[in-house]
Amino acid sequence: MEETFVPFRGIKNDLKGRILCYKQDWTGGLRAGIRILAPTTYIFFASTIPVISFGEQLERTTNGTLTAVQTLASTAICGVIHSVVGGQPLLILGVAEPTVLMYTFMFNFAKDRKDLGQELFLAWTGWVCVWTSILLFLLAILGACSIINRFTRIAGELFGLLIAMLFMQQAIRGVVEEFGVPEREKPNQTALLPSWRFGNGMFALVLSFGLLFTALRSRKARSWRYGTGWLRGFIADYGVPLMVLVWTAVSYIPVNDVPKGIPRRLFSPNPWSPGAYSNWTVIKEMMNVPPLYIVGAFIPATMIAVLYYFDHSVASQLAQQKEFNLKKPASYHYDLLLLGFLVILCGLIGIPPANGVIPQSPMHTKSLATLKHQLLRNKLVVTARNSIRKNSTLSQLYRNMQEAYNEMQTPLVYQRPSALGLKELKESTVQLASNTGYIDAPVDETVFDVDKDIDDLLPIEVKEQRLSNVLQALLAGGCVAAMPLLKKIPTSVLWGYFAFMAIESLPGNQFWERILFLFTAPSRRYKVLEKYHGTFLETVPFKTIATFTLFQTAYLLLCFGITWIPIAGVLFPLLIMLLVPVRQYLLPKFFKRAHLQDLDAAEYEEAPAVAFNMSFEDQDVQARINNIDGGEILDEIITRSRGEIRRTQSPKVSSLTPTSSLEGVKSAYSPRLTQRVYSPRLKELRGERSPRLNVQGLETEHTPSPHLNEPRGEQSPRMHGQGLETVQTPSPGPFVLGQSTPGSSSYKT
Repeated sequence: MEETFVPFRGIKNDLKGRILCYKQDWTGGLRAGIRILAPTTYIFFASTIPVISFGEQLERTTNGTLTAVQTLASTAICGVIHSVVGGQPLLILGVAEPTVLMYTFMFNFAKDRKDLGQELFLAWTGWVCVWTSILLFLLAILGACSIINRFTRIAGELFGLLIAMLFMQQAIRGVVEEFGVPEREKPNQTALLPSWRFGNGMFALVLSFGLLFTALRSRKARSWRYGTGWLRGFIADYGVPLMVLVWTAVSYIPVNDVPKGIPRRLFSPNPWSPGAYSNWTVIKEMMNVPPLYIVGAFIPATMIAVLYYFDHSVASQLAQQKEFNLKKPASYHYDLLLLGFLVILCGLIGIPPANGVIPQSPMHTKSLATLKHQLLRNKLVVTARNSIRKNSTLSQLYRNMQEAYNEMQTPLVYQRPSALGLKELKESTVQLASNTGYIDAPVDETVFDVDKDIDDLLPIEVKEQRLSNVLQALLAGGCVAAMPLLKKIPTSVLWGYFAFMAIESLPGNQFWERILFLFTAPSRRYKVLEKYHGTFLETVPFKTIATFTLFQTAYLLLCFGITWIPIAGVLFPLLIMLLVPVRQYLLPKFFKRAHLQDLDAAEYEEAPAVAFNMSFEDQDVQARINNIDGGEILDEIITRSRGEIRRTQSPKVSSLTPTSSLEGVKSAYSPRLTQRVYSPRLKELRGERSPRLNVQGLETEHTPSPHLNEPRGEQSPRMHGQGLETVQTPSPGPFVLGQSTPGSSSYKT
């Protein structure tokens, strides 16, 4: 996004970029066919269930003036308008917790005023929304969203983790309240006797933890061992909403054996109930508000404008992080302008406004990335199998898949340079083809495993379209009419879903991964490198990683503590905004710029997995005995289910491939290999160092990379046609995990 503070220029640039691809936003969603329903239903439940819960909370704190009907209506109206005429369709709008807190604060202020009272509360909030929209218009016109460029990963991920903590806090608080007496209920009911309250609480634990566990498991159904492919895919796509239905059905099993009210269920008036629709004509009462309160509405409006500016912009930023590889332009300025119109619309019809929400917005993008991956994978699988059937060589197979990949890409009207494309073939595949004579021979699945190797070729991409957003907003509107059915959902299922959303938002958050890394035992840190991992693990010293993470954790706890203060709690975004000058001026005094660039990079660059050999050369016999756990080594070699030898190294790697032959194959089969861009220091590490485990941990030293045709120092088992064969593998040099070399700190930002 261009940083500009010239009036209207940011809005003009946003409109110019998004109008060019507006038609493709719709055709792209329609071409996805019925598969678009998977991300639609996923994000519909993720957006609607918290909105219903917030509506129930508002119903208690505003004495029934606002209910779940109003919060659902706001989410549906704002969602449909934004998805149709908004700039960034990946952004999900909904009534958020800060809005609930602000409306609760304003209601407590208004109800005790004789000249205002509960009767004119909605009329006064209408004036608050008018002032808020004016401030949002000014912020959008003057280019205030340009400041979002200065919100680096440290601010975005800290805010995302804070929202996850708030969702988890709400889940825990809700489960605890299941053991108590609800505020709106009469305490003399049978269901509220101490013994039945305890039973209700225990049943709530079963329902909430049951939903949490099954929802998390269903999201990983594609990797299950059992069931057909279409069944696993169906469970992975629709498992979460199905689990809500399943556990709601489970809650009715003991219904004939327990008093009415166990388990507790959602409470909200129906939209056709008397008084439920009186807020729609609140515009007629706005002129009855005393002038003093009309002017005074500017004070809470300022707080709400700051909240919406920050929440909306950060939610949009997290929905279009660089690692998602989005092709279409952002639209911060125009979306903020549109939010101003939505706020004034909601105020005039007496419903709380909706704005960009977290973690639903990045969850929406991730679900669309999964959709795009499945669409591309299906196309490439068909292409690869056809190529193998036609006895194509490995180079022809790769070219055919590249052509199929290009056919799946939507040509954009505007030209934006992109480095995307199929990744190069794995070295193990190239080496095996060279070693077994398959370079110019027809390829089969012993060389290229279609089911496994295609996933390694596909980059992360997102199905950018508007259809899923507008459909989920329409479904949220349909929930208003379906309120009698929604009231059958137990509140404990909602608390389990809150916990699910909190946990679901953690993967991909570098801040969270660094916290887990700090709790990893030093002798087990090499296991982190055996999977895809952040490049900072190889380029930044462990002490620096720990210090940076502890600072970020302390700041997170400070922001979380602020939310517990009744009135000041809504101002926690100001602490997040304060991170901009802290990051720009304070942190460089304590951390090297090269380290800050890796720890706070705009793009989450990942490094490939690194294989490690366990070496105890420098230990005596007793030390070896103490360090080696027979059960652990056995688990590394033998699978738990079938007792087969596990291939700890890729079976396609061979030590007999000449270097010259390997280089020739790389250039022939992976045309993009020479075009890949890596971090300079990471490339230096990859090219000149190799890992091993030593007594003190993982160490690094500069060692020349051994040629493939030279003798190797260590050996590892692999499966061959007739049994167990010994394959020579390199004996890596020392490597210290999390410590940089002298050359790494000289990298300039």
